[in-house]
Parts: sequence; C-alpha cells; structure tokens
Amino acid sequence: MLLKGKKALVTGSSRGIGKEIAYRFLEAGAEVWGLCSKPSAVHDELKSFAEERGLNYHEVYVDIADAVLLGETIKAVMGSSGGFDILVNNAGITRDGLSFRMPMDDWTSVLAVNLTGAFVISQIVAADMIRKRKGSIINMTSIVGLHGQGGQVNYAASKAGLIGFTKSLAKECGARGVRVNAIAPGFIETEMTQAVNEEARKVWLDSVPLKRVGTVKDVADAALFLASDMSSYITAQVLGVDGGMGA
Repeated sequence: MLLKGKKALVTGSSRGIGKEIAYRFLEAGAEVWGLCSKPSAVHDELKSFAEERGLNYHEVYVDIADAVLLGETIKAVMGSSGGFDILVNNAGITRDGLSFRMPMDDWTSVLAVNLTGAFVISQIVAADMIRKRKGSIINMTSIVGLHGQGGQVNYAASKAGLIGFTKSLAKECGARGVRVNAIAPGFIETEMTQAVNEEARKVWLDSVPLKRVGTVKDVADAALFLASDMSSYITAQVLGVDGGMGA
C-alpha cells in the first residue's frame, strides 16, 4: 500500500500505459482521477476494481488540446477533490509523417496535447502542491524525445520539450518539497505500437539489449516508484524504461 491515502490524477487513463498506471495506483491504495477526452470503455472496470479495495475511481472528460477548457476543468476538479498528491501527465497522440510533408495541423495538434496540455495541468496542480509543500509530478516522455525518430518530428519535439519542462519545473518546485520526474518508455506493447509493421518491429527488437518488448506494467511500476516515498530523494530525472534500448 505504497500510496495509501494519496490522491492521484492520471491523464490518458482510458487505455494502454495510462490505464495500467491507474490500476497500479489503485492497487497501491490511492484514490484515482482519470482524465479522458470522452467516457472510456474501462470506466466500470476501474471503478469496480477500486470499490473492491474501498477506494474510488473518477473519470473527468475534457479535450486536452483546448487549453482554456482544460484549465477550467482542472480548476473545477481541484476544487471537488481537494487537490492531488500525484500527477501523471501521460496523455499523448501521434500524427506521423515526414517533416517536409507534414500539415501544420499535425504539428500543432501533437504539441497541444503532448506538451501544452501537460503545462496547463501542471501549472494548476503544482501551485497547490507547492502550497502544501508535497507532491510528485511524473511526465511521460519517450525514447524518441531523447534520440529522435524519422517521421515523428512533431512527436519527438513534444517529448523532448517535456524533458526540458520536467527538469525546469523540478528546479522551481524542489525547495517546496515537490518532485518532478519523467519516464521515457522504449518499445512498449500498446495499441500505438501494435500498428507498426513486422519488419519495423524486428528492427526495434534487435536494438533492445533485453531482447523483449516492454509491457505497460513495466512502465506503470516505474510510475509507482516515482509516485511513492521510495523515490523521495529523486527529482529532475528521466527514467528510461526501454530494456537498454537507449544505450
């Protein structure tokens, strides 16, 4: 029960990594608010899982790309929840394509969700954490944000931006007891990576020293570590969950 009595806000909780993080946090004793763009197929599943443990799972719906509406929604949730001990900025989208053919909307939409959305939410939640002098913020970046990837200049830029955002926010908040870290997943089995063709999957797997694809649980366990007091002296770090791929 590493998170017993804690309140956590997890964005992009309707599937993949976000869903698994919500499960792991509930399992560890936290009350969880999941932020989604629309009612999710896993709402009842997560809610039942929470209730079996005497906890609550709440879903909040908002278009993260709409910065004004997002800010208003987060302020309302802060008021009803009493604030959060943990924030996981996990929501993200891709709009892949070569840079010289990329429509401007594909660039701006990815930056709006992946980077600006995290900024808007963190600005509000961190202010409350600073006032309370405690809290952990975890930003989901990517190995692509560290090393780049052809055909993903928008996604890579957004994830690299999250790394700089993480380190800067950590320096602003550290003296008030608020920790800010990032997780950089590598080749993780999700709906997003399942769309990759077999030839590309083989190339990726060949570059992983552990010779296996990562799981959403691998990433969620890292998030649990960074959310808990086990990482109480860790801030401004990027934790690679990539099987050694980044080496």
